[in-house]
Amino acid sequence: MESGNKRKRGKRGRDKNNTNNDKSSLSAVIKQMPSQADHNNNKSSSKRSKRSGGGRDSSFLDKMRAKLSGGHFRMINEKLYTCSGNEAFKYFEDDPSLFNTYHTGYQEQMSHWPEQPVNIIIKWLKGHDTSLIVADFGCGDARLAKNVKNKVFSFDLVSHDPSVIACDMSNTRLGSSSVNVAVFCLSLMGTDFPKFLQEAQRVLNPGGWLLIAEVKSRFDPNTGGADPDRFVKAVCELGFTSVSKDFSNKMFLLFYFRKEKPRLKEDIEWPKLKPCLYKRR
Repeated sequence: MESGNKRKRGKRGRDKNNTNNDKSSLSAVIKQMPSQADHNNNKSSSKRSKRSGGGRDSSFLDKMRAKLSGGHFRMINEKLYTCSGNEAFKYFEDDPSLFNTYHTGYQEQMSHWPEQPVNIIIKWLKGHDTSLIVADFGCGDARLAKNVKNKVFSFDLVSHDPSVIACDMSNTRLGSSSVNVAVFCLSLMGTDFPKFLQEAQRVLNPGGWLLIAEVKSRFDPNTGGADPDRFVKAVCELGFTSVSKDFSNKMFLLFYFRKEKPRLKEDIEWPKLKPCLYKRR
């Protein structure tokens, strides 16, 4: 009986440890778990394990791997929405592999959207002169640059592609008035997002375009989101004119601005954008 109690106490201890979402331990667990490719490549072993119940073990491991990966994505996602751009840059600089974990989870989430905002922006650019120079703030896998003929400067927190420039997006090191279009596609994530927009205002030519796509729930005042009119007002005080808004999509909204006037205010009252946090499944 005593040994049984010890086993129960030991199990509770292990369960408690398993709830620890420290990034290093999660990374270690995910890396140590066997990959699906390893399982598929060993056919004879798979047949034997299936007869002995090993198929169920493999299915369990796959589910556990997916659960851990999803939990890791949620942790990183929450971090990005609740820290500054510079803190996020250093976070990935310390462990660039976390960027891959994040973008794998991000792509899985995006796969459930019926329409991708980046495709709308690509279509918009294809309807304009290819001589327009573009700055893509928070480019991800640089899909925008890969699908247009324009010169595109692709910026993100980590670069795994020679065409992507790793940086804090409040400091791109582009020359002032050097681009014609600035794009933020689901990338106003930091607590200091106004600095990203200030950087866009600096690098844009007079008459340049600012295109912003964001998750719709972040701009729903009924659920704690920002008032979209207050957001537009703040961007206009930065030196932009609102050209159009598109709220027709159920998942995201689009803002189109042009840099057509001097900055009106130094001390702009920016609304707080609601973090886009994913529920645990």
